Amino acid sequence: MAFFKKVKKKITGLWYPQVVVVGKPVTTDQVADRLALISTVSRGDTYAVLKDLGEVMASFMAEGRTVKLEGVGTFYYTINADKGIAKPEEVTAKQIKNVRVRFIPETSRTQSNKVATRSLVSDSIHWEEWKEEKKSLTPAPSPNGEGSEDHTGPQAG
Repeated sequence: MAFFKKVKKKITGLWYPQVVVVGKPVTTDQVADRLALISTVSRGDTYAVLKDLGEVMASFMAEGRTVKLEGVGTFYYTINADKGIAKPEEVTAKQIKNVRVRFIPETSRTQSNKVATRSLVSDSIHWEEWKEEKKSLTPAPSPNGEGSEDHTGPQAG
């Protein structure tokens, strides 16, 4: 079951549902345990692969490649530069101020090319409004700060 709360946006003055993240993040151990339950791979083997996954993905992306994980999606780098320059021959890597990892969930499409499903989005999500009496399931702090206007759901990182 997934939760939402009602949030009024300052810019529009309108109310919107916003995701509530419940509890602590799921750990690598927990993911390895669940994967081991539904596969023929041991928990230890699954854990070892998961622990090395980030390093391997970063290595491929540092080579200028995207990483597509079947059933999950595609990861790639984007960059931000401080300012543009008028002449192309003066553009250098020194202008790059930060690097981000972007993620596009895998999708399946209908015959008319419309998105039918996205990986990581269950067809059977049941949304329930977050009620104050659910205090035993304390939401995790938002990466943008509690109640941030920019927080629209779980953030990678």
